[in-house]
Amino acid sequence: MSTVCEFELNNKIELFEFNKVAKQANGSVMAKLGNAVVLATVVSEFDNPVSEDFTPLTVQYIERTYAAAKLPGGFIKREAKPSEFETLTSRVIDRSLRPLFPKGYVYPTTITVMVFSADKNVDLQALALNAASAALFTSNLPIKKSVAGVRIAKINGEFVVNPDMNLMNESTLDLYVAGSKEELLMIEMKSISTLDMVEVDIEAFTKVHNANEMDEEELIQAISLAQDALKEINTSYETAFETVAKEMAVVELKTSTLSEEVISYVRDNFKDEINAAIKKLAKSERASELKELSKVISANDYCEAKELDYSNIYEAVSLVKRELVRSMIVNDKVRADGRGLTDVRPITIDTNILPSAHASCLFTRGETQALVVATLAGAKEGQMFEKLTEKSTSMDRFMVHYNFPGFSVGEAKPMFGVGRRELGHGNLGKKALESSIDKDYTDTIRLVSEILESNGSSSMATVCGGSLALKAAGIPISSLIAGVAMGMVVEGDKYSILTDIMGLEDHDGDMDFKVAGSATGITALQMDIKLGGIELSVLKEALLQAKDGKNHILGLMEEAAKDIIPSEALPLVEQFFIDPSKFMVVIGKAGATIKEIIEKFSVSIDLDRDSGNVKVSGSTKQSVLDACAHIKTISDNAPARKEKKNINFEEMYKVDDVMTGKIERIADFGAFIVLPKGGEGLLHISKISKKRVNNVNDIYSEGDEVEVKVLKVSKDRIELANPEL
Repeated sequence: MSTVCEFELNNKIELFEFNKVAKQANGSVMAKLGNAVVLATVVSEFDNPVSEDFTPLTVQYIERTYAAAKLPGGFIKREAKPSEFETLTSRVIDRSLRPLFPKGYVYPTTITVMVFSADKNVDLQALALNAASAALFTSNLPIKKSVAGVRIAKINGEFVVNPDMNLMNESTLDLYVAGSKEELLMIEMKSISTLDMVEVDIEAFTKVHNANEMDEEELIQAISLAQDALKEINTSYETAFETVAKEMAVVELKTSTLSEEVISYVRDNFKDEINAAIKKLAKSERASELKELSKVISANDYCEAKELDYSNIYEAVSLVKRELVRSMIVNDKVRADGRGLTDVRPITIDTNILPSAHASCLFTRGETQALVVATLAGAKEGQMFEKLTEKSTSMDRFMVHYNFPGFSVGEAKPMFGVGRRELGHGNLGKKALESSIDKDYTDTIRLVSEILESNGSSSMATVCGGSLALKAAGIPISSLIAGVAMGMVVEGDKYSILTDIMGLEDHDGDMDFKVAGSATGITALQMDIKLGGIELSVLKEALLQAKDGKNHILGLMEEAAKDIIPSEALPLVEQFFIDPSKFMVVIGKAGATIKEIIEKFSVSIDLDRDSGNVKVSGSTKQSVLDACAHIKTISDNAPARKEKKNINFEEMYKVDDVMTGKIERIADFGAFIVLPKGGEGLLHISKISKKRVNNVNDIYSEGDEVEVKVLKVSKDRIELANPEL
């Protein structure tokens, strides 16, 4: 018989139903919030432990298009490889739940979350994590701690906990925090930019681009708010779920077979050799020195007498190495490579080293090196993708692609497809840089980060190199963005915070968090906490120390930016302003005039109807200048249209209003329609019919009366659609 647990979340009812479906799994739950329905299952093979000392956990988040009442896009009508959102959500769930598994749990485990019904107003990432945690908590695995996800937005200057997802368009912050009722386990944050129009006219056009960087104090406030919400949510979950939880299975946790005698033998007799190996490990993520030392030790008389093989000695050497590294940091306040706790490794920066690329930056920090290359393209050349909760296809015009070849860490392995790690690091780089790009810039940008060497935080090297590549490509950005990876080591009541961690410190440390931003504040943050919990006062201290490291790197980047010489491969661009009322003369009937200009001068032309901005780009300077002169001549000779009264459309029309209007003029991208209460709206070509329309003139003529629905309305603009869409 099924059992339902019910909770109230932001004036909505959240339901968890147990023992109804997927009962062969160790744990399963059907979760519902609004119209969203997900199934989460947990399966663990208690009879098939792995020999290695790690938890073989696999997490998969899967979306089915039927959940939004639509078919998969493309030629094949069956879901294929996971989308980036599915992969990134799988990572979020994995990073949030993996810390719950006890040390020595070596049984293959798979957590699967499937979206059966979608709701555009519901945070599917949070619901998926909550469902996965509920399935895990009520299963027979040795885990009895609930984890939840909380999203914090900042709307009109106020923090909002778990907002409806449609409100995220109004937010300047996207903060996602996962944790239990006592502990923070995972944090992801990005700022969202705004564009404040200060003055707009034909002679002068001024704007302030605000990346909405968040300072450390305010971020701590937001995290504290999330922590309070997590305590309340998880307390409710655990109280309710305890009544339906299965009896815990008796499973053996793998423990070390090493005696303290063996560890003491290695520590007392080979401390100097291990310290020497540690210094070499500080220069590389590979552990070959420890392996070679372990081979030597395992061949001596003591090991033969004790019947200790190489694996036993390597385990002992690794344990002593970890002790020494952590003691060095916490007690001696020095690191394996000789740096102080707050020191950033030496940095060198070379820009535009690739003559045939639009822009490039080789960013080297210690033994980590990223070559970031920028490529610019037209507005229509972005990455097309589908969202489960949206009917139409979307386009991503800013991409950050991260590649991590084996040679970057000295491994002899070929390059295959992109893995979850690459997607995650690329996504973090995108979050860090996206808000710094002027929102008026509508062309496509692709950044590719090739990691050539790696010894700690190649993702933050990607951010630094990526920001300078944007600068070198002439992209309008509000400021340079730098990133720094931080760590922490805790021993008893002592702790040390580390700036710019290397691979060794990441492996043997207790926390890994990456902070990116400008001199003003933070644009992106990612944190994984291995401790189980962290005091907010310590987190604040870590963020302030990260600020110092970030600003140090920014200073070096600012100096490098002064030496940028634009690549000869960069497209030539000219911008100027004309009276927006004369745009139709430049466009011509059915776009004939602008097409003629494009073909005659071999250029690309972008027109901004709101501001009057004209952008012309091409391969030669003369062709661009000639095209600009031609457009200005057409504009200057065209009669100015009569000035329209200042109408506030928000007071006249509401979304979903249906009315009949008259087509005043037709452009290649849609039809402008005079509305009955005054003003005109745009019926975009994509909103005319369910079928693809290639030419507006095939459907309508000037003077036609058409029935339209208000799709979106602002003070000075109305977007229309066919009421049947």
